[in-house]
Amino acid sequence: MRSRDMERGRKHRGDTQWTAWLTPTIVVANVSIFIVVMYTNDCPKTTTGANGDCVAKLLRRFSFQPLRENPFLGPSSSTLEKLGALDWKKVVQGNEKWRLITAMWLHAGIIHLVMNMFDVIIFGIRLEQQFGFIRIGLIYLISGFGGSILSALFLQKSISVGASGALLGLMGAMLSELLTNWTIYKSKVCFLG
Repeated sequence: MRSRDMERGRKHRGDTQWTAWLTPTIVVANVSIFIVVMYTNDCPKTTTGANGDCVAKLLRRFSFQPLRENPFLGPSSSTLEKLGALDWKKVVQGNEKWRLITAMWLHAGIIHLVMNMFDVIIFGIRLEQQFGFIRIGLIYLISGFGGSILSALFLQKSISVGASGALLGLMGAMLSELLTNWTIYKSKVCFLG
């Protein structure tokens, strides 16, 4: 029984392992876009109010908005909105459908970016090695687009950014692969134990 499951798994997955290059490219693209967003934000020039207190002033133009405005250590919401954050009114009434795509490449702050990219690396590289870059790229983009649509439907009074929809798509693909090949993993665990 065990050898038949192993054989079926080998036929299902193939004997070769893909080289993961798309997932690191997605991470580099997200980090690069965040740098552009922070450059555009220019906190010392645009922050007004009590003291104009930007966080990490030594970064100058790249410093973060005050924590009372953005606790994720990132740009202002107006900068995110200007660069393509998901805003229901702009998508529906302003006919700016492109925001459904751009929102998944923007992040609210460095904390948001690091958490999302860590998870994308963990799930994306493994899935890409197993299934190839085309499937994983499609899962990432379609899930991110679907997440943007759901976000637009349920968060109509605030803006939305992040790759969480795409990340959840990768997690779903990983869970699906685990459930599909459960007997293979079960036999490996039984063999080790």
